[in-house]
Amino acid sequence: MHDDRQIVEDRLRRFVDQRLGPALYRDSVPATLTAWTVPGEPVPFAEAVTQEFTPVEVGAWWGRPWGTVWLHVTGAVPPHWLDRPGLAVELVVDPGFTGGPGFNAEALAYRPDGTVVKAISPMNAYLPLDPRAPLDVYLELAANPDVANSSGFQPTAQGDPDTAGRDPVYRLRRVDLALRDITVWELTQDIAVLEGLMHALPFDLPRRHEILRALERMLDGVDPDDLAGTAAAGRDLLREVLSRPAYASAHNLVAVGHAHIDSAWLWPVRETVRKCARTFANVVALMDDHPGFRFACSSAQQLAWVKEGYPELFERIREKVAAGQFVPVGGMWVEADTNMPGGEAMARQFVAGKRFFLDEFGVDTPEVWLPDSFGYSAALPQLVAASGSRYFLTQKISWNQSNRMPHHTFRWEGIDGTRVFTHFPPVDKYNSDLSGHDLGHAQRNYREQGVGTVSLVPFGWGDGGGGPTREMLAAAARTRSLEGSPTVTIDSPVNFFRRAEAEYPAPPVWSGELYLELHRGTYTSQAKTKRGNRRSEHLLREAELWAATATVRSGARYPYGELEQIWRLVLLQQFHDILPGSSIAWVHRDAERNYAAVAARLEAVIGAATASLTGPGEKSLTLNATPDTRSGVPALGIGEPDHSAEPTRVTRLGDSFVLDNGLLRAVISAAGLLTSLVDAGTGREALAPDGVGNLLQLHRDTPNQWDAWDIDEFYRRTVTDLTDTDEVTIDGDAVVVRRHFGGSSVVQRLTVPPGGRSLEIAHEIDWHERQKLLKLAFPFDVHADRSAAETQFGHVFRPTHSNTPWDRAKFEICAHRWVHVGEPGYGVAVANDATYGHDVGRNTRDGGGTTTTVRLSLLRAPLYPDPQADQGRHAMTVSVLPGASIGDAVTEGYRVNLPPRTVKGANAVAPLVRVSNPAVVVESVKLAEDRSGDVVVRLYESTGARSVARVTLDFPHTGTRFVDLLERPLDPPPDCTADHGSPVLTLRPFQLVTVRVQR
Repeated sequence: MHDDRQIVEDRLRRFVDQRLGPALYRDSVPATLTAWTVPGEPVPFAEAVTQEFTPVEVGAWWGRPWGTVWLHVTGAVPPHWLDRPGLAVELVVDPGFTGGPGFNAEALAYRPDGTVVKAISPMNAYLPLDPRAPLDVYLELAANPDVANSSGFQPTAQGDPDTAGRDPVYRLRRVDLALRDITVWELTQDIAVLEGLMHALPFDLPRRHEILRALERMLDGVDPDDLAGTAAAGRDLLREVLSRPAYASAHNLVAVGHAHIDSAWLWPVRETVRKCARTFANVVALMDDHPGFRFACSSAQQLAWVKEGYPELFERIREKVAAGQFVPVGGMWVEADTNMPGGEAMARQFVAGKRFFLDEFGVDTPEVWLPDSFGYSAALPQLVAASGSRYFLTQKISWNQSNRMPHHTFRWEGIDGTRVFTHFPPVDKYNSDLSGHDLGHAQRNYREQGVGTVSLVPFGWGDGGGGPTREMLAAAARTRSLEGSPTVTIDSPVNFFRRAEAEYPAPPVWSGELYLELHRGTYTSQAKTKRGNRRSEHLLREAELWAATATVRSGARYPYGELEQIWRLVLLQQFHDILPGSSIAWVHRDAERNYAAVAARLEAVIGAATASLTGPGEKSLTLNATPDTRSGVPALGIGEPDHSAEPTRVTRLGDSFVLDNGLLRAVISAAGLLTSLVDAGTGREALAPDGVGNLLQLHRDTPNQWDAWDIDEFYRRTVTDLTDTDEVTIDGDAVVVRRHFGGSSVVQRLTVPPGGRSLEIAHEIDWHERQKLLKLAFPFDVHADRSAAETQFGHVFRPTHSNTPWDRAKFEICAHRWVHVGEPGYGVAVANDATYGHDVGRNTRDGGGTTTTVRLSLLRAPLYPDPQADQGRHAMTVSVLPGASIGDAVTEGYRVNLPPRTVKGANAVAPLVRVSNPAVVVESVKLAEDRSGDVVVRLYESTGARSVARVTLDFPHTGTRFVDLLERPLDPPPDCTADHGSPVLTLRPFQLVTVRVQR
């Protein structure tokens, strides 16, 4: 029986591949072709069609890597093709495809008037034609190299146009007018669904064998020498097995059209713009033919690109949105990384995204759609709710290496206690083709069996775009109710969520972050991109604060448009393959250039605002954008600094060096290592006995796959402590340590600022290692069973032990500006201004007990997708604050990331906002998004305790309102009052509030 079954399956495969496929088109004739090669970057249609096109033949090589060639395609349908029922005239194009959709050659078709038809890509390589009209279309061919598959995800020079080569990479294979046999195509879809279902069913299930025998009868009934004449009979032989309805107990799948388009990855941002146009053109074309088709689009940025570059296509999208077919989802500017963006930036992802959808389409998206980001911050549920959304979707956690999530549908609880209804599609992918394999996997994999019956399946080619195809819609139609298969209903995400929530009103709760047990290297790869993000976030804080203060205090013009443009650029670069450092060289070179431009533009905003505020003068004034008093200058204000702090003394002690400012004493050995760190407040030694801090450690870093993405745990087994020095010297108030190792060098400048309680270590690193990981270690004499790491608007605790597989998997963690470890009564904070990757672990102490080591991941050197990743010079600062509470760690994080800014001027400037309790932090002071001139203040509880604070507003105003992130009115939170314009806040741990002040 087994052999007989295999014979039938082999026969079927050969029939489909060698008989049915070639019979899909009854006849074809070549089109007439002329071409123009774009000499540089892509140009608009209107410019391209004015160029000189020259004849070209099928078989010609075209397209240098990342180049563009325009084809003008003309021809006429043969008269004998007309008026033939069951046949459709199409243009079939194969520009030389080398792989799957989105990763190699692609094209966009235009009519002579410049309107878009649809795209050409693998699995979707046709254009429908009017048989009675002359063929006249232009194809914009993109010669995108297949950076993923051609190299096997190994180092390649193709990710940089300077090294990708100049020779053509594609050979034009086919541009034909062709006559599609609709009955043969339908038979192909019948077979695909039945064969997929058959293989998804258990071997011992009768239904599997019934399908096999029906397929066998079809093979007997179809004449391979007369497929056109017998395909209909073949369909009749399959009709009975295709018509059997689904079991009443079948799982229900809500299918949502989708096209995951990475806003940059193995292609640059400029190519993503074209990918969006190609994909969305396909989608609206399908919608014209299939009114029930629904497509979810998650990125406001991508629609903004289409609006700017393809206005006619955008208007068609707008019509489809109004019809309920094209569905904006996600509510974010891009599908951002959620581990590394700061609190305000994460909030602005929702502000920018949801405002765009509201302004352009009148749609308030209720769901957050993040299928592919590399783990999800525990702060996210509060931000989802604060944006006015209520649902969350991802599937990426199915990639976990070690532990399987126990739920597919649950409520996700964030650090402040907010919960959002969350779904993980059990299909375990975000680009399903609705094959029998995918549908069967979703049904078997669903964890809520018995209490829930419905899950979501996103379908459509993705990553590089492409989207759903007519074949996928055919599969959905055939599996709407089919015995042995889950039922498939095409619908919108919100309708799925409403249905799932209604049938499962009390799902289980998952508390805390959704940590991805994979891609841990993304906290560190491409350090310049990460530093650019961190610096941009803090410059934006300063720019908005001082611009708002200047508008209120001196009547200066608030730069609404400039700040919006800059925010959108920074938000774009937080996309989950840019900020994580997992893109080709071109992407990160663009990012570094963009960050430099952002810095210059924001410095201009800050300069104009402070000049307006302080006036001309010669006083040295300090701008304090931190939420805490600094050198005598109030938080969020401008004043003359207090220089009365005791200066730091730098002395030699034998072979060692001592930094002492009366508040902190640090001892550095002749090897440049920290051997003692004692704060005067506690008198306690922070370092572990016999331990040394400021220890640079170099690890071999060769993950099993996904170079830029992954750090695998076995990296720890190979380590070199960098203890050799070139020299250790005193330079003014600093101890300077110089080292070299391999092809790299590092200069560390260790200081204890006057009046400060922390040791600062400024690094200048010239990095030329390959597949290495550089760590900076500090062993502390504290017994900490958990570490606290800053995340958006608070912090998250993680175990320092590995009791369970879940604990053990967190061997590399993400932190923003600080990490804190402590025991009752004493703790230490380690802050930074540029990096995110950390690890924290415990070690046995001689004589009993444990010590805790904090290590920062400073640099990596992955080879794919950018073989030159991280090479060159880097600057970063780390500070160590002993005797620190969580509140001290918060203060230190702001201090390190907002370096002192001194200007010359005449006047001190009082802050617009004062807060009575330092635990309640002002994160943002800005003017309202609606350009009304109202002041918006965003605050959060930072220590993880219930806190009460009065907010004093030092400027004329007519009242205050509590608002959501989009600055829409809310009822006052519990125990919070406006109190005649001076709000009193009683905040739960990590609670976020936004106050709008009417001027």
